[in-house]
Amino acid sequence: MAHERIRKFNTADTYPEQNLDNDLCQAVVARGRFVFLRGQCPQSLEDGANLDSHDPVEQTHQVMRNIKQLIEEAGGSMEHLVKIVVYLTDIRHREPVYRTMGQYLRGVHPVSTGLVVQALARPEWLVEIDGTAVIPD
Repeated sequence: MAHERIRKFNTADTYPEQNLDNDLCQAVVARGRFVFLRGQCPQSLEDGANLDSHDPVEQTHQVMRNIKQLIEEAGGSMEHLVKIVVYLTDIRHREPVYRTMGQYLRGVHPVSTGLVVQALARPEWLVEIDGTAVIPD
């Protein structure tokens, strides 16, 4: 693991009443080059086109692919992701969004904050995720 992860846990244990399976932690100790990601939305990084779907799972896949691509373009990998902030427009999307996000975070254990907001920049967007990665020296 690229960074020290303090108090790792899985959301299946923390929220047993919800169908979640995310590897997270309470704190990350990181040293290296910081990569601050803009909030990623369900749109193409290449041309800014919106994903033609109102499915929170499909939107989350696009968002997480964007995050992965940006970290790789910065010279890192997903294991360098140390923090994410998840913005949802509907609390009912939490489980499908987090389950999908968890597929990309398996074994990574970033710290995470989740918020439910009234709206995102475009009305068709259901999820936005921003992140911070630290690529070790």
